[in-house]
Amino acid sequence: MELLQYRAFVRFWLARVSGTGAAQMLMLAIGWQMYTLTASAWDLGLVGLAQFAPAVAVSLLAGHAADRFHRARLVGVCFAVQAVVTLVLLAATQGDWASRGVLLGLSLVLGAVRPFQMSAQQALLPALVPMALLPRAMAVGAAGTEAAVIGGPALAGLLFVAGTSVVYATCLALFALAGLALLGVRYDHEPPPREPVTLQSMLAGVRFIGRNRALLGAVSLDLFAVLLGGATALLPIFAAEILHVGATGLGLLRSAPAVGALLMAMALARWPLARHVGRKMMVSVAIFGVCMVVFGLSRSFALSLVALAVSGAADMVSVIVRQTLVQIETPDGMRGRVSAVNTLFIGASNQLGEFESGATAALLGPVGSVVAGGIGTLLVAALWLRLFTPLVRRDRFQRSTPATQG
Repeated sequence: MELLQYRAFVRFWLARVSGTGAAQMLMLAIGWQMYTLTASAWDLGLVGLAQFAPAVAVSLLAGHAADRFHRARLVGVCFAVQAVVTLVLLAATQGDWASRGVLLGLSLVLGAVRPFQMSAQQALLPALVPMALLPRAMAVGAAGTEAAVIGGPALAGLLFVAGTSVVYATCLALFALAGLALLGVRYDHEPPPREPVTLQSMLAGVRFIGRNRALLGAVSLDLFAVLLGGATALLPIFAAEILHVGATGLGLLRSAPAVGALLMAMALARWPLARHVGRKMMVSVAIFGVCMVVFGLSRSFALSLVALAVSGAADMVSVIVRQTLVQIETPDGMRGRVSAVNTLFIGASNQLGEFESGATAALLGPVGSVVAGGIGTLLVAALWLRLFTPLVRRDRFQRSTPATQG
């Protein structure tokens, strides 16, 4: 593959996969340990909230940092902080002083670090490969991430047999591997002129997206599609009460979207999107909505798995188009701040989407919630066809207009 010629990209890909796998294992271990300590679903929810709340607070600052500092080193620092958190958890587990407060406090640290890592990570990729190879690089990167999302929790599940400490020790090793891989990542970095950190400079990414109709349409479409159409939070109810497949079936249901996304990412790495990218994004969001309706109405476990896998594949098309457009349309000096806004939207859609699913399920039941969400996604796609014609008409991954630093 042509991308293998770019050693910095290969090292970055290895670091990203290792770091993502470690983070997935770490969060699974924290959740399991919290439930073991307190047996409280509320405390499990607090772990998620503890990671989301600081992300909202620091996202704009994280984007500013990604535009000012060496991005590979910034990602490396984030991996180092996560490794220290893992080391503390390992010591707490072995020393038998792990507690609810310790787990929540360290979750807050992880939540504050993640925006810095994601902003720098997204903004770094375009500097490692030629712009013509960026769509393929995005797909290869997404394939690695999805593989880590699938493999990390699966490996952690096997290691739990040997004890939670073994899971934390493995996470520590993976974070170390990620950091070592990043040491070899070199790219042309010219530090920007020193300027004070102001609210105006941090909001530059928000203003840039607001002025670019194609970017605004792509980012907001993904936000509302996942916000309305996600069903992850309700999968335990479907596994237990509707499909009657138990914990084993729940694991398969949780994995199905990631499997579909991985297969699609591998396909797009081999055959990158070249024409009609805006239209394909719209179609993929509509397919995602249809899959949610099918899943909500299905009483067949096999059909439900297929619907979720296809939804993951469709979502991956949308993700690749959105992320590629964000990087191509944005000047390098602003990629960190724009990526920070994109990351915040992703976090909001996932976290708030779970809340929306739970709230509507309380009113409409789980089936009604998922079906209504799928229909809502279809309505959003139809509305965006009218509101964001520059996105719909976007043909290729090429900068549409001269970009300014804002």
